[in-house]
Amino acid sequence: MASALTVLLLGCWLARHSGVWGGREYHKPTIWVSPSRVVALGGSVTIRCEGQYPGMEFVLRKPGHPNLQVQSVRDGTVAEFPIPRLSREDGGSYTCEYHSITDQSRWSYLSDPVEIIVGDPSLPRPSISLSPTGVTVPGADVTIRCQGQHQDVRFFLHKAGDLNPQQHMDPAGAGAEFLIPTVGQQHGGNYSCSYRPWSEPFVSSYVSSSVELVVAGGTDLTQPGAAPAPTHPGSTGPGRSESTAPPGLTSPIIAGASAAATAVLLLLLLLLMAFLCFRRTQARKGSAPRPSSPLGVLKAPAQQDPVYASVDNGKEPQTLEPDPDADGLTYAELDGQALQAKRGGLAPAPEPAQPSVYAAINVSRGAPQ
Repeated sequence: MASALTVLLLGCWLARHSGVWGGREYHKPTIWVSPSRVVALGGSVTIRCEGQYPGMEFVLRKPGHPNLQVQSVRDGTVAEFPIPRLSREDGGSYTCEYHSITDQSRWSYLSDPVEIIVGDPSLPRPSISLSPTGVTVPGADVTIRCQGQHQDVRFFLHKAGDLNPQQHMDPAGAGAEFLIPTVGQQHGGNYSCSYRPWSEPFVSSYVSSSVELVVAGGTDLTQPGAAPAPTHPGSTGPGRSESTAPPGLTSPIIAGASAAATAVLLLLLLLLMAFLCFRRTQARKGSAPRPSSPLGVLKAPAQQDPVYASVDNGKEPQTLEPDPDADGLTYAELDGQALQAKRGGLAPAPEPAQPSVYAAINVSRGAPQ
């Protein structure tokens, strides 16, 4: 039972997030404001909503306003909702969505919200100050004070280059203090502030004049070669070269290089072992005897003098006198008839004398080549 309930809940969750329920099957659009989301009262602004497919109808929504703005875009993917003359009521948070022109049951998800802030010139500009003044030592605490003329307001701290406010505060009086603890190089820059009445959260005063926060050790463009001081653990000090690898990539690079080196070493070790086995096999094959002929495997007897035998049918075997110049040769004369009689056979009739045949056998020189 518990497993079935789990499967049911999981199916409901997947259906809700995949857009099956409610016809939500298109990705959410992108919404933005131009030229700026902070616009002076009476100025003009355009809200743009971009989808992913042509042939869509876009709907612009604002909380608390039942009247929707609708625009059909058959060929493109961007819908524009201009506000030619901004009023205090136009300030607020906007979202958009779209659906197919031909099938209004197929909708996209709702976009992220975007705000339009109306700058009211009737609200006095606040003043801003910095403490301590001058160049700030890294690691020190800095306080930025913003002072207005009205109570029940919310103050916002802005930094040049950032679209979103850095901080906001709801003070009890007409002023606010923004603390920046442990100042580092990333905190350097120009700051300003503004405020918004609690009763009109999308109506703002104009921003104050700016103050510059200068952190000691920062790079001065007028002095080439100046280097910023360390601002975070692990940064290099003066006289040391800093690694160009982005933070968080050093460890993966080292791990990858170590793995590659290990693989190369293992490959070299395997190649070395294969080479040694090949050499050992070749050595074993080379040490085995290689007979040049079937008689080569016979071991030659000890050195003896050559013996010549004379085979002559019908004569008694005789040993011939060695020739002094024959280098120790011994001659023997054999009688074939006598040998036949000794074997028990009949001696054949004597035949005319045949010339003797001598064969020289050199035992000490091994098999004939």
